[in-house]
Amino acid sequence: MPRPLPNDSADNVDRLKKTISNMEAANEAAKNAEGKELDSIMEKNIRRRESIADLREEISEEDKSRINGYI
Repeated sequence: MPRPLPNDSADNVDRLKKTISNMEAANEAAKNAEGKELDSIMEKNIRRRESIADLREEISEEDKSRINGYI
């Protein structure tokens, strides 16, 4: 079983921006979608919202750690 890669927080802001951009693009695509395609888009956006919330929290925690001198 391969070992998981260590978390590289250096790109969290870029990942956050990309995820938001992907969600916005999916919202535009959803306007013209229906059926299974629309369901798939909506399910992915639910996961994207969760990822966005998690990334924002991680960025905030890292900022606090920097302020407190842990990083």
